[in-house]
Amino acid sequence: MFDFTDRIVMIAGPSGTLGQAVVRDFEAAGARLVLLDRAPDRLPGLFPDLAATTAHLLLGAVDATDAAAVEAAVQQAVERMGRVDVLVNTVGGYRAGTPVHETPVETWDFMLNLNARPAFVLSRAVVPVMLAQGGGKIVHVAARAALKGGAKAAAYSASKSAVVRLVESLAAELRRKHINVNCVLPGIIDTPQNRQAMPQADYSRWVPPEAIADVILFLASDAAWPVNGAAVPVYGQS
Repeated sequence: MFDFTDRIVMIAGPSGTLGQAVVRDFEAAGARLVLLDRAPDRLPGLFPDLAATTAHLLLGAVDATDAAAVEAAVQQAVERMGRVDVLVNTVGGYRAGTPVHETPVETWDFMLNLNARPAFVLSRAVVPVMLAQGGGKIVHVAARAALKGGAKAAAYSASKSAVVRLVESLAAELRRKHINVNCVLPGIIDTPQNRQAMPQADYSRWVPPEAIADVILFLASDAAWPVNGAAVPVYGQS
C-alpha cells in the first residue's frame, strides 16, 4: 500500500462505481480528499464518514464540463486544504454506437462533452496550482477504445482518444515541472450494471474497479515518478 498521509487528493466523478473504489483506496492510504460531484447533495449519502469530518471536503453541484464551476471548486479546495497534490478524473461514460453516417451530431457532441471536455477543464484548472506548489500528479481515465476505432464506436472512441492525446500533450509540457500526467485504459469493468447489461458474458475476464483503483493509486504515488504521458492498459483478459 502506498502512503498518501496528508496528501490532498482531488477526485472528480466519485459517485460512479470506479470513482467510489478510487475514493476508498485513497482514504485507506491516508489521503485527505476533495470530492467533486455533479449532483448537489449525493456525496454525504455515499460517504457519510467523510462528510462527518473536516479532514475532507465534499463539493456537490460541480459540473466537470463547466470551467467556471471547476475553477471555483479548485480555488475552494486550495483555500481550505492549502494545495492539491493529486487530481484523479473518473468522469465519463458510454453511449451505444451507430454507424458514422447514422450518428446524430448531438451524439458526437455529447460523447466529446462527457469524456474529453472534463479532462481538459479539470487539468486546466489544477495545473496552475501544481505549478505554484512545485509539483503534482494527474491521472485521467480514458478507455481501451482510445487505442483503435471500431465499427459503431466512432464518437466514443474519438472522445477517449482525445483524453490520451491531452495526457500526452500535458506530460510534454509539464515533465520538467515535477508534474506527472498519465491515464488508464479500462475495457469492460466488472460492475453490477455491466453484468446486468451482458448476462451471458464471462465475468472472469473483466477487471473489478478495485483493481483499476490500485493502478491509479500507483500512478499518483511517488513510486511512479518516472512514468509520464503513459496510457496504461487495465483491461485484463477482456
